Amino acid sequence: MSQRELVVLGTASQVPTARRNHNGYVLRWGREAVLFDPGEGTQRQMIHAGISVTDLTRIAITHFHGDHSLGLAGVMQRINLDRVPHPIDAYYPASGQRFFDNLRDATAYHRTVEPRSHPITGPGELPAPDAPFRIATARLDHPVEAFGYRITEPDYRTIHPERLAELGLQGPLVGRLQHEGEIPWRGGTVTLEEVSTVRRGQSFAFVMDTRLCPAAYELAAGVDMLVIEATFLDADAELAAEHGHLTASQAGRIAAAAGARTLVLTHFSQRYRTLDAHSAEARREFGGDMVLASDLDRIPFPSRR
Repeated sequence: MSQRELVVLGTASQVPTARRNHNGYVLRWGREAVLFDPGEGTQRQMIHAGISVTDLTRIAITHFHGDHSLGLAGVMQRINLDRVPHPIDAYYPASGQRFFDNLRDATAYHRTVEPRSHPITGPGELPAPDAPFRIATARLDHPVEAFGYRITEPDYRTIHPERLAELGLQGPLVGRLQHEGEIPWRGGTVTLEEVSTVRRGQSFAFVMDTRLCPAAYELAAGVDMLVIEATFLDADAELAAEHGHLTASQAGRIAAAAGARTLVLTHFSQRYRTLDAHSAEARREFGGDMVLASDLDRIPFPSRR
């Protein structure tokens, strides 16, 4: 299994189909597993995908429409049934607090786990206890309050062993160099820059249910993987705007303008029998790697830059 991958649980929009479950996506990032927008049927899709609730570390909800949140009730009850031993952080619009509470307490069950709730009141960086990345959010343009998410790994330095060997540096001196940035050595100074290079941290954006808006571009800027709705085709652009959604070409336009590396299209309306036109419309705008997501796909992160 890839250390970093997107596991697609569902790709339908308002109405599921025989082939497409309601929304649900798990971002696996080392020891982290972030569940995005658990729609109805998510718990069963997780079983099909081989993902246990004990794998989950965070749950992120963009907005409280049913196809993005009705599965929360089952997932939360399963987390308590299995007595997940670690904290689970939950992110969601603060304006939907009553919906979050209602879903969490939809039926009677024995509560053993209390999520760490982080209601979102506006754009900016979110608390991410114990995470190896930062989580940021921005407000999207949808009929109900909705937020997209961006996950960013900090840049880091890679030490080159051959350069250390050339200089005769080893043991505690290397750790000191990493900590202090430079050390005196053999009558001179060695800097961390001389024995290492900066590697850019990886990034991921999740943009659902929105009209074209600046926040979509902001979240997607330079990301390694952009997961974005492509509910409609250009022929239905007026309908898309009316209901607060994107067309496939608009999703491609966002990805191209933002410089995303891998584009994952999802959240397809049940009105379309095939996705050939979605692919063609997005491809006219975006020339990079592109995936039209299907249920239970596992999409690996692109290699590091």
